[in-house]
Amino acid sequence: MNYRFKNRRWPLLWRTVFLLTIFVVISQVIIYIWVQRSVSGHFEQMDSEIITHAAFNFRKQVIDAADQTALPNSTDSAIPVSDDHLHSSWLDYDLKTLIADKNGQLISSNPSNFTNEFPKNFNLLTLWQNHHEQQFVLAIDNRNYRALIIRNDQILALIALPIDVHHQYLLQFNRQLSMILIAITLLLVSIAALSVYWGFAPLSTIVQKMKGINPEQLHERVVVSNMPQELRPLAESYNLMMEKLESNFESLSRFSDNIAHELRTPLATLSTQTQVMLSKTRDSEEYIEQLHHQHDTLEQLSSLINNMLLLAKTQKGLTDSQLNRVDTESMITKLLSYYEMIAEDRDIFFEKMGDFHAVLGDESLLQRLFANLMSNAIYYAASDSVITIEASTVKASMLTHSVMSDPQQTKQSALKSSSLKPSSSKPQHLKIVFTNRLDEPLTQVEADKLFERFYRHPKTNNMHSGTGLGLSIVQAIAHAHNGQVSITVKDNYYFQVSVELLMSG
Repeated sequence: MNYRFKNRRWPLLWRTVFLLTIFVVISQVIIYIWVQRSVSGHFEQMDSEIITHAAFNFRKQVIDAADQTALPNSTDSAIPVSDDHLHSSWLDYDLKTLIADKNGQLISSNPSNFTNEFPKNFNLLTLWQNHHEQQFVLAIDNRNYRALIIRNDQILALIALPIDVHHQYLLQFNRQLSMILIAITLLLVSIAALSVYWGFAPLSTIVQKMKGINPEQLHERVVVSNMPQELRPLAESYNLMMEKLESNFESLSRFSDNIAHELRTPLATLSTQTQVMLSKTRDSEEYIEQLHHQHDTLEQLSSLINNMLLLAKTQKGLTDSQLNRVDTESMITKLLSYYEMIAEDRDIFFEKMGDFHAVLGDESLLQRLFANLMSNAIYYAASDSVITIEASTVKASMLTHSVMSDPQQTKQSALKSSSLKPSSSKPQHLKIVFTNRLDEPLTQVEADKLFERFYRHPKTNNMHSGTGLGLSIVQAIAHAHNGQVSITVKDNYYFQVSVELLMSG
């Protein structure tokens, strides 16, 4: 279900446009409401000030004048002030007035036809009771007015300001503002869409490179300088991945060629020997002799296959059940008792020194590691020389050296080693160095190649019938134990192989 959900997600471009559209629309709605209220509030404030100013003048010039000229014997129904005096010329802004007596009966208006706009049952006193001297909006004959009612002891006065022009302006303004905001929204969304499209356009270069990956084009790289600053880490990671892929593919190709070559020779020998023996009838002694030769060839094949299986096994790493406390001193002493007999034929002697400690690992694999180092040392050491095996204790460090070129393997080894380390914050490694003197000079560059599978140095490949997997197996076993192995050549003649293994707590 989760897989289907992920596949239904929108593309990055549309997701970005959708989110930006929502944000812009919300922002534009807020702006629209704020501007609309600001403009409307401005007109309301302006109309309110006009009405307030008109009411003040009306009180001062009309009502006060009426009070002064009022006759002493006037009745409640008589208004002693003339209409011209009531509707003074001070009224500006197209203000309209309506005068009524204190009972709300209409008396006069300015303009004179303003009274005709009111319904017959209109009573100004009712409006006064509802609004007193508070401003309000009044609809008269389909027209809108802002109005105010004022009164004194004799009259009621309605002052009205037409606001239809303001409403029409606000209507037109709101329509234009909406169009402007919609246009801005479309423009921003379009710019965002183009920005996202152009911004991620360089990704198509990487996509095309990835689509075109094949064994013949692993050398192609992305030009990092042509990428935007934000995508350069991705381009650099892609180039590193391609370099690693190219290196691993070349290594795999060499390995395939080498193993095919290693298997072809003994198989061809077996086939030739069998054809020769079957070509005619032979004595039983010849059959027996030939069977011995074929047995030796089969043992060579079996050894090669076992070595390959061992490499495959160690590359998968070790489980906790395979890890035990291994006494290196006892193990190396037993191996020396066997290899010393072989070394004596070439007047080569072993010298063991230093403090050997127990390490954490698989006993059979570690025995194979030290056995390979001793046999290689005997085969390549100069006659009448001494092979030294020196042990010392060093602080554990990150497993990084010239041979371990696979960062993922290093990371996995480091993670696994964290589960193997003792409780001490600074675990220790046991470092064992095998040193022997060579007959032929050897450079450091040439020595580093000895870890390659099936590699035989031209100066030493005729000295014994090995398969070229000895040091490769040593390296694989060391890595499986979260250790490290390195080769150092001193003065071109002294060959040192150093192995570091995690000590048992």
